[in-house]
Amino acid sequence: MPDYNIKSREVKYYERNMNAIGIDVSKGKSTVAVLRPYGEVVVSPFDVAHTGSDLRALADLIKKLPGETKVVMEATGNYFESIARYLHEQNIFVSVVNPVLISDFGGNTLRKPKTDKKDSVKIASYALTYWLDLKEYTPQEDLRKSLKLLNRQYQQSIKLKTMMNNNLISLLDLTFPGINKLFTSPSRESDGHEKWVDFVLEFSHCDMISKLTIKAFAKKYKKWSDKNSYHFTESSCEKIYAFAKDCVSSVSSDKAIVFSVVQAAKMLISATENCHAIQSEMNRVASKLPEYDTVMNMYGVGKAVGPQLMAEIGDPRRFHSRKAITAYFGYDSENNDSGQKTTRSNPMTKKGSGALRRTLFIIMQVLLQTKPQDNPVYDFLIKKKSEGKHYYSYINAAANKFLRIYYARVKEVLNVSEQMT
Repeated sequence: MPDYNIKSREVKYYERNMNAIGIDVSKGKSTVAVLRPYGEVVVSPFDVAHTGSDLRALADLIKKLPGETKVVMEATGNYFESIARYLHEQNIFVSVVNPVLISDFGGNTLRKPKTDKKDSVKIASYALTYWLDLKEYTPQEDLRKSLKLLNRQYQQSIKLKTMMNNNLISLLDLTFPGINKLFTSPSRESDGHEKWVDFVLEFSHCDMISKLTIKAFAKKYKKWSDKNSYHFTESSCEKIYAFAKDCVSSVSSDKAIVFSVVQAAKMLISATENCHAIQSEMNRVASKLPEYDTVMNMYGVGKAVGPQLMAEIGDPRRFHSRKAITAYFGYDSENNDSGQKTTRSNPMTKKGSGALRRTLFIIMQVLLQTKPQDNPVYDFLIKKKSEGKHYYSYINAAANKFLRIYYARVKEVLNVSEQMT
């Protein structure tokens, strides 16, 4: 990084003497711009490698600036964490903002080419404009950071599991159509296994049952149930046998075809076990955070979604209000100004974490299915539904309310916990 001698510069002092530093973060390096009010360029944009020597030089440069200095950068993937954390530890004011806010700032035009230098200047200009509103960045505790990383892996694993699930069903449509719908028992809590998947690993074609007598199949099914720790009943045995006898496959029980189904089932089981392992680790990590019990006691939240909520929201105290947290995660509606008419009936903005919105959607589905009594979120959902709101409108409105309740409860728990330490 170039050695800029700030002291040798002729510095113009303004009433607030503000130094706004915009950092456009990318993988491996960042571009830095330093501005003062009225467009004064203190230091022309320059690149900083994400190395110890370059970050130390950047911190030294910032500390030499006379007056009040604030650093602003976008929350870009995981790239911003190292530089934001380092500068924070150097007692430098750092604010990490939603990239959408920077993108919307000052308008956009397709005719202006996007460059790192121009982006860093734009971020610095944003800092000057919203100087008093900038929130100081606080590094996530190691537990929260680990939980968020685990959730990112979990989201990827779920996608892979879904793909493997669809692949297996498409093969079974040829060899044993409908068998996946015959088993209604939930996934096993100990390892996440689903009975129908384990079953087709052993009986991958309807001919493997229909060509047996009921007595022979019952013997094999009993042996399979005991081996895989599933409960055996004669009624379920007879139901499966009758289904197989009536089943019509579109391919033979050729060795290669059976092999394909078995391999597909094994891949799905592997993906399922991976998801279950990550989920268990997320619960272990999340349980060490003070708000764990409070979150788990919220209706519709269990071990599957609780840690995901905690991972995506983090410490809610980083938001100054309930309105701020719902806006950050995209549960605020944008105003539609047309002439003298202003409406708020537009769809949610969908800014922020998509993973959180998917998790909240699952919780709303639980509420719809279980219809809990005297639950404020469910009551609000039904109220909006009775008003004739569109499905996604009342779901999102209820998710907004849930998020506000979450914010208030968890914030209180964390404040109490902090006072006790």
